[in-house]
Amino acid sequence: MVATLYLASGSPRRRELLTQIGVPFVPLALAVDETPAPDEAPAAYVERLARDKASAGLARLADAGQAVVLGADTTVVLDGRILGKPGNRAEALAMLQALGGREHEVLTAVALAGAGRCMARVVRSRVAFRPLDAAEAEAYWATGEPLDKAGGYAIQGFAAVFVSHLEGSYSAVVGLPLCETAQLLAEFGISCWQPQSQ
Repeated sequence: MVATLYLASGSPRRRELLTQIGVPFVPLALAVDETPAPDEAPAAYVERLARDKASAGLARLADAGQAVVLGADTTVVLDGRILGKPGNRAEALAMLQALGGREHEVLTAVALAGAGRCMARVVRSRVAFRPLDAAEAEAYWATGEPLDKAGGYAIQGFAAVFVSHLEGSYSAVVGLPLCETAQLLAEFGISCWQPQSQ
């Protein structure tokens, strides 16, 4: 019997990406504290959050025997500093100004929990922004897009025009590294390209 996959994320981007590779899932909404621990390295931070989300999702299920829960987390790192989701306009504008004309790192972790184990992968991508002026940053803020995005931008949205170069996984920058996710799903007996029920 194939396990039921649960997605422990409210992100519409992650839902779209799983659907894109033909993997059926049940959405599972939960809240996990995303505060970095003191002196926590960015890669350790995203992996911990992905594992925490997957494990918390599994713990919420009444019958976890045939369940696998996917958790993921994405963060933007500039000069070794984690840029989370901006809390307000000033934070978003400061992030965008800092990213403009520079290269930064995007770390995305994906974790699967089920069958008595939890496995995770961390994917690193490098993204370069062309220089941005203050008016552009203001105009982008006005779209409403930066508010709930790590680093204050969405590569798959309006901010695509800022990206001059990307090295790594585009889907990971969006929020879910599809190559690594498919490999992890296979470890749990879940295949991609499943026929979709009409």
